[in-house]
Amino acid sequence: MSSTSFDAEWAGLKEGTAAATQMRLASAAPDGGGGGGGEDLKSDQAVWNKASNDVGQLVSGIKKAQTAFEAGQKGAAVSGVDSAAAQSELYQSWKTYLDGLAGKCSALQGPMVQAGKGQVANDEALRADFTRMNDQYKDTPATGGR
Repeated sequence: MSSTSFDAEWAGLKEGTAAATQMRLASAAPDGGGGGGGEDLKSDQAVWNKASNDVGQLVSGIKKAQTAFEAGQKGAAVSGVDSAAAQSELYQSWKTYLDGLAGKCSALQGPMVQAGKGQVANDEALRADFTRMNDQYKDTPATGGR
């Protein structure tokens, strides 16, 4: 077996292994499988901060809708009318739902920011670990030169 065929075979094996270990999300596949983006998955603190801010804006929108909803409810309180009683029950159900939704959105804001910080820190730590490993364990030069 000649060294040229070994080198070619070894290079092919390394390429195959590298291709098999790349992380891809199905929703981010550039081949039309959905999503966009490139091949690398990257954490971005600014994106998490924007998402947290957007969730906070949902709370504002919910509160504004609740205020209008409550104002519209005031004229519907007619006693002795079955439809008014049913409408009041429906109002209370929606009020409870919207209160819970606003609470959940508020509760999500902090954890979303923390998730972004954690993912970015994890990416940086992994990058540093791999850099140290690559510095410590250099590949041997190719046989037969370049």
